[in-house]
Amino acid sequence: MRSVILRKPASYDTAVQIVSTLSSAGHEAYLVGGCVRDLLRGVEPLDYDIVTSARPEDVCSLFPHTAPVGANFGVILVIEEGHHYEVATFRSEGGYEDGRRPNRVAFTTVDEDVFRRDFTINALFMDPKTKNIVDYVGGREDLKNRIIRSIGDPEKRFSEDYLRMLRAVRFAANLDFEIDSGTFGAIRNHASAIHRISAERIRDELTKILTHGGSRRGMEILAATGLLEQVLPEVSALRGVKQPAEFHPEGDVWEHILQMLAMLPSGAGVENESCLAWGIVMHDIGKALTYTEDTSGIHFHGHVREGERFAEDIMRRLRFSRAEAETILALIHCHMMFMNVKEMRPNRLKRFLGMPHFELHLELHRLDCLGSHGSLDNYDFCRARLIEIAEEELHPPRLLSGRDLIDMGLHPGPLFSKILRAVEDAQLDGAISTSDEARRMVMDHWGNHRSH
Repeated sequence: MRSVILRKPASYDTAVQIVSTLSSAGHEAYLVGGCVRDLLRGVEPLDYDIVTSARPEDVCSLFPHTAPVGANFGVILVIEEGHHYEVATFRSEGGYEDGRRPNRVAFTTVDEDVFRRDFTINALFMDPKTKNIVDYVGGREDLKNRIIRSIGDPEKRFSEDYLRMLRAVRFAANLDFEIDSGTFGAIRNHASAIHRISAERIRDELTKILTHGGSRRGMEILAATGLLEQVLPEVSALRGVKQPAEFHPEGDVWEHILQMLAMLPSGAGVENESCLAWGIVMHDIGKALTYTEDTSGIHFHGHVREGERFAEDIMRRLRFSRAEAETILALIHCHMMFMNVKEMRPNRLKRFLGMPHFELHLELHRLDCLGSHGSLDNYDFCRARLIEIAEEELHPPRLLSGRDLIDMGLHPGPLFSKILRAVEDAQLDGAISTSDEARRMVMDHWGNHRSH
């Protein structure tokens, strides 16, 4: 999982030229897969994959810049103008004992290559010169009818690579397609086998479900297929957890998360968009454990603390990077603080508004409000204060350092953090503004701790 980066799409003309070079050398070659699917949908692909009768060594000899990323499987990257174009030799595969990689690969023909692929809409071949589409599996019809369908027996397709179950959900969510009944049933039958897939691959597919469009529907399909309970049982447990109607007229915690996801911008270039999406999924994850109800109503005492603990477990299990985990945990930790922003002292408010990735915290709060009671008073307050407060006030230069405290005769230790924090609070409150004033403050309060 990574922050969203708006990258320039690979060039269609370059992809066509690669196909032309292969064809001119006497090899059969086509555009294939997702790029053909997107071209037929009128969407500009980000990447172009090419399939050919040329062997890997032939591909390398025809292009000056290549990388053998999967030569044993017949896959070579052709590098042109900074973009990678995957060129794969027609092949058949068999013997998927680990539910991920084939035990054997044989170079073959295009009409056999198609049957190693996952879904019909991803198994279309296109001759870019003639625009002719080669379709052995009914992919064009499924594309027209907006259907995700496994090629051949779905039970067999998923046993070859169980990640395809999550990919089916992703395509259905991102493209707003339906999963055909046979494919859907096979996912339900094999949902528990998803644990045979590496945590990193699961995490990346879940992130694509959350950030490439249709994230609400993606989560609903995950729940309906049984995959949610397998990969995110802590989130599945939120279904049916009631909330106080005066604050959450939308319903239970699960519905609250779904409503937030429905408003999540996708692919809009939001910095750290994936962290925001995961923050939405996990910000109230502690509510299932902390739910209580008495005569005064429904309560979730300590749900933030428990939510952080659950989120740490999930991110450790799915092997998030440390930076991603820290950002998401901060979103969970701080999401309830917005209710007190109007009562915060100036120094605390400035610290709050000036914390790292505050734009993510603010967006999570906006979606949190719109997905529940609808009031944006605190959101608007923070936006207004951000306009009023100069950047130098939120992040002023430090008036003193630890070295300065030593020079003043103070011993290094835990007290230093307390002193420097107090100095910064006074600075943010506007009580002091110069290093001399900071030194006088330190001497007044902690002068008796100096060495004699």
